[in-house]
Amino acid sequence: MGFIDRIDRHANLVNRMADTVGADMGQALLDGRVTPQDLRGAVLRCARCEHVGKCVSWLGRHDATGADATPAYCSNRRLMARVTA
Repeated sequence: MGFIDRIDRHANLVNRMADTVGADMGQALLDGRVTPQDLRGAVLRCARCEHVGKCVSWLGRHDATGADATPAYCSNRRLMARVTA
């Protein structure tokens, strides 16, 4: 997998996680609660995560129903909690 494909994959996972926990990153960006750097950092943290397989499975189980919070191992847990608060 090339670099761009890897970044795209993890950007998609970050977006899915945000949607699943009700974190409206677009609105948070407009409101100034997150910065473009925060979003880039989230994608890069996701790309370095050792739990991608667990994350994909977790998202598959929660995509339709949503969740109150990310799983404990999520490297973007604090960011998602900040946006949903």
